[in-house]
Amino acid sequence: MSSILTNNSAMVALQTLQNINKDLGNTQAEISTGKSIGSARDNSAVWAISKQMESDVNGFKAIQESLSLGQSTVAVARNASETVTDLLTDIKGKIVAAQESNVDRDKIQTDITALTDQIKSVVGAAQFNGLNLVDGSSTTAVDVLSSLNRDSSGNVSAAQISVDRQNLSVTGTVTTQVYDGTGADTGTTIVSAEKGGTPVASGTATATDGTDAFIDINVGSVGEGFGYQLSLDDTGFANSVGTRTFEYVATGTDSAEDVANELYDQVSAFLSATDETNYTVSKVDGDTLRLTRANAGNELGVTIEADVDGNTVGSSSGGLAALGSIDVTTDAGATSALTAIEGLIDKAIDASASFGSAQGRIDTQSDFVSALTDSLTSGIGALVDADMEEASARLQALQVQQQLATQSLSIANQAPQSILALFR
Repeated sequence: MSSILTNNSAMVALQTLQNINKDLGNTQAEISTGKSIGSARDNSAVWAISKQMESDVNGFKAIQESLSLGQSTVAVARNASETVTDLLTDIKGKIVAAQESNVDRDKIQTDITALTDQIKSVVGAAQFNGLNLVDGSSTTAVDVLSSLNRDSSGNVSAAQISVDRQNLSVTGTVTTQVYDGTGADTGTTIVSAEKGGTPVASGTATATDGTDAFIDINVGSVGEGFGYQLSLDDTGFANSVGTRTFEYVATGTDSAEDVANELYDQVSAFLSATDETNYTVSKVDGDTLRLTRANAGNELGVTIEADVDGNTVGSSSGGLAALGSIDVTTDAGATSALTAIEGLIDKAIDASASFGSAQGRIDTQSDFVSALTDSLTSGIGALVDADMEEASARLQALQVQQQLATQSLSIANQAPQSILALFR
């Protein structure tokens, strides 16, 4: 049945054309934007996942910048600590040369002072963007943002790489804390001396009891950077020794016994080198050594003190501050300097190793974050990017379908015209 009121063929052709135009519009949008899912309307689930991943990618780009800043900061500190290590090694060479008595020690001391000033310059300049990890201005570790961690519930937390500061400062306040000799301490007993179980007063302490005069020296607290000084002072007591000073700067791994052994070795080596028979040094126990003056009636004068960097025991406002006390112009000074420089070199080497380890970790994390960002970006593309080859082929097909649908609709609209022939 034909009707001039209802043209079913035209309606079918129109619906077909509308669907083709809709598909054609979507395909043209894919081609123009490059995305098959450009909004939540296209596919809400996939769109939501892609947006979350895009936010992670932006976060990791910021992390990459943080890691780059951390890399540069730690690299500057590592280079500075390695340079300081080389300079300290040069100073050690000067100190070793000063062990020979037939040298110009004043000129060697001038060279040591110049190298010390160079260390000050290196430490002061070792900053990046205003942050200096080796000048001892702070003991707080520096955190470098390294990652964003998302758990199974979608909660996000930041992760950091902690970089420990290292104190390589040559300058700094040095406070001397001396055992007060009354049985009490000035805060913490660092080193003490006693004679026959009775505390010996600070300063020049004399021992006259018994056939042989002796003083027992006990090492108390030990900490990195603590400087221990033992002075044998018999000036005016009719002996051939005079005043001799022995020093040692503790490292972070030293125990009280280690410090006592170092002082013992220095005194023993000195007495052996001078062929002095009136004095002997011995170990009483692990952390105690005994100085003895032979022959009745003779006195033994000893000064015991410990230098601690900073205002309180254990602080470190000048990690290499002991450089300032190195003086190779005397026999005793040259001997004690040789021991002191070993501890300072170890400190600089430890600092270089610490920064090198931290820099390696940051480098590895930076490479990982870069690869992770690329992987996330590829994953987002797989979810929402349009297949341009497919879209191009589909566009051609839809354009042909559009033309045919338009022609079909035109034919369908002409169908009622044939009914007029029935009325002629």
